Amino acid sequence: MKTILGKKIGMTQIFAETGEVIPVTVIEAGPETVTQVKTVETDGYDAVQVGFSEAKPQRVNKPMKGHFDKNGVTYKKHLAEFRPEEGETYEVGQTITVADFEVGSKMDVTGVSKGKGTQGNIKRHGHHRGPMTHGSKHKRLHGALAAGTYPSRVFKGNKSPGRMGRETVTVQNVVLVKTDADRNLMLIKGAVPGGKGSLVKVRYAVKGQDK
Repeated sequence: MKTILGKKIGMTQIFAETGEVIPVTVIEAGPETVTQVKTVETDGYDAVQVGFSEAKPQRVNKPMKGHFDKNGVTYKKHLAEFRPEEGETYEVGQTITVADFEVGSKMDVTGVSKGKGTQGNIKRHGHHRGPMTHGSKHKRLHGALAAGTYPSRVFKGNKSPGRMGRETVTVQNVVLVKTDADRNLMLIKGAVPGGKGSLVKVRYAVKGQDK
């Protein structure tokens, strides 16, 4: 499924022809360059490797420099792979832009969610608080974790306080409302994971695509 890497700019709203207000996320997507074409014969599977955002030579290590130099492409900060669909052909050095994506299509957007640090079980899992009166001393505590005598241990998978956020999240079936090829912009309906300036991966929806 064709994929393009981009940087999340932020959210705004636009007006449809009917006057409806549409909240959109603005993504500066591409242009990205095909840095390698993998085949079953050479790599064991078919895939297209793409690179996004120019990298300074001093920021690229020797193995990656050799990889880019071998394929004759400029150094890139970010790399990703996608499996080409049947009939699609790509060449090293080919450029993929927002113009290659059809407006109105459903997309899947993958990013790293905002980190929220260590949080309690109420914020992290939506648990109910305890009573606030009569000296309960149990306003926002976790509650019992396990029985004492048996099994004398805490079962794995309990919903407990801990690190929240900063996880890879995919939002599925969001609509590509508009593209601006001159400024390499994609306007995606609704919110997508990550903070401003974070890296996101946009591709055609795997599920729910109208046939």
